[in-house]
Amino acid sequence: MRIIKVKSKKEMRDFVHLPRMIHRDNPCYVPPIWMDEKNAYSSKDNPILANADFELFLVLDDEETPVGRTIAYVDHNFNRYYRVKMGFFGAFDCSDDDTAGRLLTRAAEEWLKEKGMETIRGPIHPVAENWGFVYKGYDSPPVYMSPWNPPYYHGFFTGYGYEKAKDLLVYEADIQSGYTLPPRFNEFCERFLKRCPGIKIRRLDMRRIKDDARSIWEISNTALANNWGYVPLELSVMEDMLRKLRLIVDPDAVWMVEDAGKAVGFCLGFPDINMLLKRIKGKMLPFGWARLILGVKKLRDYRLFGLAVHPDWQGKALDALMYINLYKNLVAKKVRMEANYILEDNLNIKNALEKLGMRHSKTYRIYEKPLIVQTD
Repeated sequence: MRIIKVKSKKEMRDFVHLPRMIHRDNPCYVPPIWMDEKNAYSSKDNPILANADFELFLVLDDEETPVGRTIAYVDHNFNRYYRVKMGFFGAFDCSDDDTAGRLLTRAAEEWLKEKGMETIRGPIHPVAENWGFVYKGYDSPPVYMSPWNPPYYHGFFTGYGYEKAKDLLVYEADIQSGYTLPPRFNEFCERFLKRCPGIKIRRLDMRRIKDDARSIWEISNTALANNWGYVPLELSVMEDMLRKLRLIVDPDAVWMVEDAGKAVGFCLGFPDINMLLKRIKGKMLPFGWARLILGVKKLRDYRLFGLAVHPDWQGKALDALMYINLYKNLVAKKVRMEANYILEDNLNIKNALEKLGMRHSKTYRIYEKPLIVQTD
């Protein structure tokens, strides 16, 4: 086997399509939207990579067939914000071969050391915008913009000297399987709005989606500033994310809270289109986009991607207010909702979700490894 850096158009095609080659027979594998994926690994088309140094690696076997891939990158915004020398890896996919896995991780580590990095962390995928390897919950397919992987990846990384950096939890509420909002919350909204008459809660307004995108961006950067691993987003990153979601957005799943007309909180949910992506095999042309748009309204699985409240309003139950409105407007659709990427040590959010009756259903794990040897 040998490792190569991706340079040619053929190598880029191999890099993009490698997960399908490895995982296509697994029922949990979901193809990406290929027309987006093929252009995403460039600083020109990806606002996250626009502020990063990065390298793409492929492992070829003795017949020159690709059997593994990864991206190594330096996020300059992250390192400036935390004042560290952290490198990252993502887009890790590999056949069940220890040699291939070792070649990939070693290539990423050596490249990052050459860039002066002292630690490597991942997987954090700068294109699919998902974090971690599945650690619990392999038997259920991923929701849109979340990862899936086979269990043997963990053996690779623990065997190569990596240790757990953080676990991210998933909580689930399935109305069709009997989930209901606990009774004590039924009258909460009415009491809350009487107590706080300046507060207004409304759906996403598609006519002013750019204004709402800016509000979500501003609240995120203020409310999540102290969260582990969070780096203030540039507006272009938020706009790119909402661009991906615009075709599938359900206004009943996106709620804004305003205080005297100024946004102070949001919850961002969306239908899980992965079932549709499997049906159209990730191909939007010629008719995949139409099947996607028509199919979205029939979807029952949703993802709660983000929920944040301005620090001035934290601890005042705005999060519950938004969740209750989310529930009441989606209950007729009998949705199954996943709340993703809950930090394992974020006790406030975990307790809130558990009080709302949601159950822990899945765990993702992020790994880390020092790149320099500490000496006394």
